[in-house]
Amino acid sequence: MSTPQRILVMAHAHPDFSLGGGELAAYQLFQAYRQQPDVEAAWFLGRADRGRGASGAITLRRPNEYLWEQGVHDWHLMKAAHQDSLTTWFADLVRALRPTVVHTHHYAHLGLEYLRVIKQVDPSIRIVLTLHEYMAICSNNGQMVKAGSSKLCSRESFDECSKCFPDKTPEDFWLRKHYFQRHFEFVDQFIAPSAFLRQRYIDWGLDPEQIVVIENGQADEAPLPPRPLKDGETRNRFAFFGQINPFKGLDVVLEALTEMSALERKRIVLEVHGANLEWQPQEFQDKIEKLRAPLVRQGVVQWVGPYQPDELRARMAAVDWVVVPSIWWENSPMVIQEAMVHGRPLLVSDIGGMREKVRDGVTGFHVPPRNPAMWAQRMKQAAQTPTDQWEKLRTQTARPIVHAACARAHLDLLAEPQAEPQAVAQMAQMA
Repeated sequence: MSTPQRILVMAHAHPDFSLGGGELAAYQLFQAYRQQPDVEAAWFLGRADRGRGASGAITLRRPNEYLWEQGVHDWHLMKAAHQDSLTTWFADLVRALRPTVVHTHHYAHLGLEYLRVIKQVDPSIRIVLTLHEYMAICSNNGQMVKAGSSKLCSRESFDECSKCFPDKTPEDFWLRKHYFQRHFEFVDQFIAPSAFLRQRYIDWGLDPEQIVVIENGQADEAPLPPRPLKDGETRNRFAFFGQINPFKGLDVVLEALTEMSALERKRIVLEVHGANLEWQPQEFQDKIEKLRAPLVRQGVVQWVGPYQPDELRARMAAVDWVVVPSIWWENSPMVIQEAMVHGRPLLVSDIGGMREKVRDGVTGFHVPPRNPAMWAQRMKQAAQTPTDQWEKLRTQTARPIVHAACARAHLDLLAEPQAEPQAVAQMAQMA
């Protein structure tokens, strides 16, 4: 058995306050670490907004779980808002816990500087960073889409980035990249939940040997039975799960339903299990409402609303298909793995991590992104899928890695040799 580990897991939010995929993946891995025999202790530190701004305070939420009231004041360079707390309260927490590993899942809302502080406190601490999106590559919230048009970007370009943000020069973006890379030098190991994201970061400049693919873990649950059908009923119930924002593509699916004839719409039901629409730009809220209202009146759309993780299984039991119509590359949407756990075939946009995770015609179907006409066509076809074909799609889905196996994969990786602490210490002091 390897040397017992003491692991501090960090995330850009605590799931008590935010239920995004990255937050849940981090928290679930923290819980799985605690169950491993070679983990002596594990803690969770999540950023939280408690209504008093970035006070820098670190408080105990519950045993082994902490909240950090941190923020970012410069999103371009990802600089922490409360600088003093980095070398005081945060450094003191690291000294008190004495982790052998800090496994962090983000730097949004936290800033990049804490990576350096960890090594200043103790250069022997292993830093593992799971990359959940492309924020280091793209200043547009890590989406890799052009501001305003939502046109996909396939790579970084200082000139093109400057066009998205005219207040910044190409030189500013060159400096931004090197500022990020300088802080990433403190990271011992990068984790990518998809091969697609891994390659993007290799193209950006990460060492291929320093970044490996480990999928986010899922609950070890049995697949759900098929939804019981009434006489003459088809597999016509679709569901959208997750955040409602301009990048997730719910508006594309609503437009697809709107474009169908009245008779075609009557044969389909879309359940929307979504959250955070109220925090989106007003223009987007108005667009969703304009599309949603008549479809709800017609009974085509059922606006179910947000859900807690323990409610997901019951909600998926009532549907036949899960739709993931995102208009950006995505990395590894949690809902794809959740649908696979519960035995529900998927319709996904044919790009990025979505294309990678779902095999077209085998575990679901690919649909061209941003194309309401094609989404309408594919949904109509899916709704008429014979039961035996739907059952084949459901049973051909490979079971995602479970939480315990995910934790084990990370711990096995941590057993490998790391850089010399003395060299890292000198670099941290010079930064």
